[in-house]
Amino acid sequence: MKKLILSSSNPHKINELRSILKGLPIEVISKEEAGFGDLEVVEDGDTLEANAKKKALAMAERSNEIILADDTGLFVDALDGAPGVYSARFAGEDCSYSENNKKLLSALSAVTEGRRTAHFETVIAIVWENGSVQTVEGRCDGVIGYEAQGDNGFGYDPLFIVKGTNRTFAQMKDEEKNRISHRANALRKLREVFEERL
Repeated sequence: MKKLILSSSNPHKINELRSILKGLPIEVISKEEAGFGDLEVVEDGDTLEANAKKKALAMAERSNEIILADDTGLFVDALDGAPGVYSARFAGEDCSYSENNKKLLSALSAVTEGRRTAHFETVIAIVWENGSVQTVEGRCDGVIGYEAQGDNGFGYDPLFIVKGTNRTFAQMKDEEKNRISHRANALRKLREVFEERL
């Protein structure tokens, strides 16, 4: 059984990864469980890929296990792609999910229905035991609603209405979201990579 350290303390991400990789000979552990809870990486890259690689490589300097790190952004067309790489701190450092959502709704207050298109993107960086780095990415298209709807999920989930549905991620059960989300798409590719590799 190989160990895989996820460079995150987000319980949602840990559970999602465990569920996607279920059945493979991999034990997924968080950075806390690996003893690296003190590792903080400044995400100052100008792309999701740069941030994901930076986080994974910082952890790889401390461990010889397989390391995984990801970065996710919400890209809103009417805002020229913002919040993008700043999605987690759109409303400022240490802001809450609801503060980010409030700022996004405010920024889009004058934007009409047909122009509220957006997409989520996730990039996952893998650092293998030999130090080589690989990335996979996933995307999900949709539009930004006018108000928060649903109480599942996290981040911008209550505002993001998934293309082809009339529901936000926050209105979906985990199983459904895990089939169609940007992260799910990236994780599916990740699983394929692990199946080939292992």
